[in-house]
Amino acid sequence: METAEFIRILDREGQLLASAAEEAGVDAKVPTCPQWQVRDLLRHTGTVHRWATAFVAEEQADFRPMDEEPDLDGDELLAWFRTGHRLLVDTLGSAAPDVRCWHFLPAPAPLAFWARRQAHETTVHRFDAEAARGGTPTEIGRDFAADGIDELLRGFHARAKSRVRSAEPRVLRVRASDTDGAVWTVRLTGEPPVTERGEAGDADCEVSGPAARLYLALWNRLPLPQVTGDASVAALWREKSAVG
Repeated sequence: METAEFIRILDREGQLLASAAEEAGVDAKVPTCPQWQVRDLLRHTGTVHRWATAFVAEEQADFRPMDEEPDLDGDELLAWFRTGHRLLVDTLGSAAPDVRCWHFLPAPAPLAFWARRQAHETTVHRFDAEAARGGTPTEIGRDFAADGIDELLRGFHARAKSRVRSAEPRVLRVRASDTDGAVWTVRLTGEPPVTERGEAGDADCEVSGPAARLYLALWNRLPLPQVTGDASVAALWREKSAVG
């Protein structure tokens, strides 16, 4: 997927998130993040948006922690979220393709990284906001969902931070059943998982389903659609895969 498409998705998803949050109300519980109310979701996502914006807009070469979340609520909080989201979209959309700044996963360029990462960050939290509102959630495109699975498996869980470890070597297969070529083989050991595209050898367990459902399930927003083989491997994923 191209950077411009990620920015378009980010734009749409942020607007959907704000609308769902407004309909739900800031006091509403977020069932997909049981410790949160909608106000927590807005404060978190809005802070992430501003954090990402600063790296690109200021061409920051080094890591900088996120600012404290704001002590805002109600309409003021919603307006703050919308302003920060718009600033992020506009910053990414107007940045030079070769802008140099800090980023934390492999990518063709920093701008490509931040557009992709913020599109997925916002989509997952848009789903959270719609879960708080109730009703039918907005569809997620299967190619975008497959890209998000790839980012999660080959990006986030390739890092030393990943807690998905197994004393006994195990192999997990992940298959998006509605998307050609969307198959991953995840090797679990006492070290960070090693994931490659495709079916490489036998697997102890396979999780499969439509890309959009699988994407949300791997981000622990929905149950895993289908599990075959040794279910303890899938259970290990559910227990240890939260990204901090």
